[in-house]
Amino acid sequence: QVQLVESGGGLVQPGGSLRLSCAASRIFFRVYTMGWYRQAPGKKRELVADITSSSSTNYADSVKGRFTISRDNAKNTVFLQMNSLKPEDTAVYYCNAISPQGFGSWGQGTQVTVSS
Repeated sequence: QVQLVESGGGLVQPGGSLRLSCAASRIFFRVYTMGWYRQAPGKKRELVADITSSSSTNYADSVKGRFTISRDNAKNTVFLQMNSLKPEDTAVYYCNAISPQGFGSWGQGTQVTVSS
């Protein structure tokens, strides 16, 4: 069973930065598309960014130019560097892994709160 463990969330002031990490295990990591999603209270879960096995990236319009997704296949880890954070970025951030066959798995989530 796929295991995804997120870390790096916390409380940060507007304009600040955070780096999320998601460590994957029990998968052949390098062939998976990895993604970060977020869910704010009362809202649907939405895609923030994803990165394919060939390292092609895709971002939500709301985070373009501020967030960067990357992966380290040697460490089975995907990262989300978040800069210029805004209060509207406050949410629980979830790591997602999609196999080449289309099967998806989720991490338990990490809270990001942007507030002064």
